[in-house]
Amino acid sequence: MDDFASLGAGIRSARKDAGLSQEDLAHLAGTSQRTIRAIETGTGNPSLKAVVAAANVLGLHVAVR
Repeated sequence: MDDFASLGAGIRSARKDAGLSQEDLAHLAGTSQRTIRAIETGTGNPSLKAVVAAANVLGLHVAVR
């Protein structure tokens, strides 16, 4: 669970650095603001597809080990 929390924190930080709101990122990633909030807070059960889409918008890469 720590890895998911770290991933969410990284996405949140990159989003803020890019000057995007959660709503902006959701639109660009093709998902909902609620899903972005769940990713960033490590709550709920967002799909891997949504996580990867959000990361890609921000120029981040998701590695699965």
